[in-house]
Amino acid sequence: MRVIAVVVTYNRRDLLLESLAAVLAQTRAPDKVIVVDNASEDGTAAAVRDRFPAVHLAGLRRNSGGAGGFAAGMTLALADGADLIWLMDDDTVPEPGALRALLGARDRMAAQDRGAGRPPVLVASQVLWTDGREHPMNTPRRKPFAAKAERLAAAAVGCVPIRSASFVSILVDAAECRRRGLPRADYFLWNDDFEFTTRLLRGNTGLLCPASIVVHKTKTFGSTDVDPGDRFFYEVRNKVWMFKDRAPLAPLERAAYGGSTLRRWARTFAHARDRRTLGSALARGISAGMRTRPRPNDEVLAEAGLLVPARGQD
Repeated sequence: MRVIAVVVTYNRRDLLLESLAAVLAQTRAPDKVIVVDNASEDGTAAAVRDRFPAVHLAGLRRNSGGAGGFAAGMTLALADGADLIWLMDDDTVPEPGALRALLGARDRMAAQDRGAGRPPVLVASQVLWTDGREHPMNTPRRKPFAAKAERLAAAAVGCVPIRSASFVSILVDAAECRRRGLPRADYFLWNDDFEFTTRLLRGNTGLLCPASIVVHKTKTFGSTDVDPGDRFFYEVRNKVWMFKDRAPLAPLERAAYGGSTLRRWARTFAHARDRRTLGSALARGISAGMRTRPRPNDEVLAEAGLLVPARGQD
């Protein structure tokens, strides 16, 4: 299986270099590494070329956010014949056996289900913070109402069934990405991973693999709902976009996650220092989400300057 790693970066040169060193030091290294540079201004591109000349550096002419960066990187990976794509942020540092553990869980699960011939389409790593605690920002959502047989099959390979995951170390099936589409580049940031993974996993198997460990080196320990300021606009607009789309969630799931979203927004307001800014972002997000839809990826990525080489070329 050809595994291509995709790392998205923006102005975090030193963390990116640490991440790349860990990716390339894997006991089962990826067959290729693609770094999508979202128009960084801190010398990222030069540092990657100097330290890791074998890495494919895809520089965009404008910051397309995490959503556009992962859509761009996955577009390049698919064009290069990937069978599996390993996705992560630039502040993610995988332990040496992280990729091998993801592949092992996938293979063992597929061996159990040879009759169906459908291995998991997504396997996620266990994400820890720098002090060893489980990172609340990146906890995959366990699959609600998973059948007993599904839970037992996952447990037999040391895993747990999940319904969604973040872009902090997930291994996804390239063929399923071709069938169901890539992350919505126009999301820019927030909920792009939630929308993409729920869409990919609807009717499919996804696993959390605790044996695959990565460290997410965020500045602080906490979830994304801690006083987001004006960026709350993206949380609201993208959630509205997602709930308008029938592809990611079944009707009952939309109702359940909709209620969860309202409770989360209430907690965000309760803990915020500047509720006026949040209120403005909420109103603008609802308005934009209701009036518009995400633009096609080709349009967004063309604006960002993505160049897709012919297969097999860099």
